[in-house]
Amino acid sequence: MAQRKDRPLRHFLTLLDLSTEEARALIDRALVLKRLQREGTAYLPLQQRTLAMVFEKSSTRTRVSFEAGMAQLGGHALFLSPRDTQLGRGEPIPDSARVLSRMVDAVMIRTYAQDTIETFAAYSQVPVINGLTDRFHPCQLLADMLTYQEHRGPICGRRVAYIGDGNNMCHSYINAARLFDFELRIACPPGFEPDDELLAANGDRCHLSHDPATAITNADLVVTDVWASMGQEDEERERRQAFAGFCIDRALLTQANPEALFMHCLPAHRGEEVSADVIDGPQSVVWDEAENRLHAQKALLEFLLVGPPPGQV
Repeated sequence: MAQRKDRPLRHFLTLLDLSTEEARALIDRALVLKRLQREGTAYLPLQQRTLAMVFEKSSTRTRVSFEAGMAQLGGHALFLSPRDTQLGRGEPIPDSARVLSRMVDAVMIRTYAQDTIETFAAYSQVPVINGLTDRFHPCQLLADMLTYQEHRGPICGRRVAYIGDGNNMCHSYINAARLFDFELRIACPPGFEPDDELLAANGDRCHLSHDPATAITNADLVVTDVWASMGQEDEERERRQAFAGFCIDRALLTQANPEALFMHCLPAHRGEEVSADVIDGPQSVVWDEAENRLHAQKALLEFLLVGPPPGQV
């Protein structure tokens, strides 16, 4: 099904597919959609619309939030594992994109290489959403920005500490620093730094060190991720040794702003990247952050497929 002619074809492959104004409006809109959901107000702009969800990497939060989000907006979601598609059996990506996008209204893909989703988008007639790649995790950042704004107001001008692996979450925080205009301090073990070019392109607001204490000092938001992501299980022992000293525990968190929030995209390993008294403590907003995947992605789906009602953000 080609994109309907009343909407330009837009993809969401990285955060930078949005302008700053669009990103801020999308966060504001997610707050409205969350309120409507809490009030029990029916809002069904995606009736007769279908989202195909292609999972080459499994996930609890991504599947449930997109599937529930489509249902709450009046639409329908299809779950497609590698066993259910020709994509996992060697069909060329352009061919899969041509076929799927003639049948559905949008496609969400959770996969490994960023090239895969970019190739798929190049041949798709409908919006393509990055549900996660090894390079970026932009939907999680929408939820994180929504969560910060919900608790502390807009994140513009604030200081964020990202402590851990220079992975897809770190790359997405670098893009978020540029898009939402905040300072990002990164602390990674040697050998686990983020992409050099991405960091250099955002050097005016992103700072890299190998010292968690330096990164977290006076931070308004503290973020981490697992030390060994999906697909890196055979590196767990090596990574636990390399990341020793990068656990966000109570002593480290006290060096942040007293009002600082703690976030983690989950699943979390208590006693590794974060201590139990931090993730289960009063500064942690990880459960709101997890829920906000739903509301942020509903705003994203609405933005890509129909836009908000006239006169609303």
